[in-house]
Amino acid sequence: MMARKKNSNRHKSEEVLIPDKLYFRIGEVATLCRLPAYVLRFWESEFPQLKPVKSSTGQRMYRKRDVESVLRIKQLLYEQGFTIAGARLQLRSEGKPDKTQSAIPFPSQASSEIQQIRRGLREILNLLSSRKTG
Repeated sequence: MMARKKNSNRHKSEEVLIPDKLYFRIGEVATLCRLPAYVLRFWESEFPQLKPVKSSTGQRMYRKRDVESVLRIKQLLYEQGFTIAGARLQLRSEGKPDKTQSAIPFPSQASSEIQQIRRGLREILNLLSSRKTG
């Protein structure tokens, strides 16, 4: 019974505190996220969101947002049961703003207030340009 309980919690995401650093080496990310480094390298090829920069020595340097992406991918795959393709689609939809959101309404005809503002601005422009030449 004890082994069963341990197994059910094996992939539960625990709150991971990401240290306040600019860059993390792959080993640090593997330890933080409790994943083998080879899984991280594989995920880089599968998820376009996961693109660590490479140092001058060719070492992968993950930023904080990369670590957050790794944790989100792990959650989708291991906890929520997504396939890699499904997780990729889910991440893509999370990254883009909702297309159903309406744009800010822009009046097709200039209201009288806008016309009045334009006139005022033209008058100011005329005053300033006459000063330069006069």
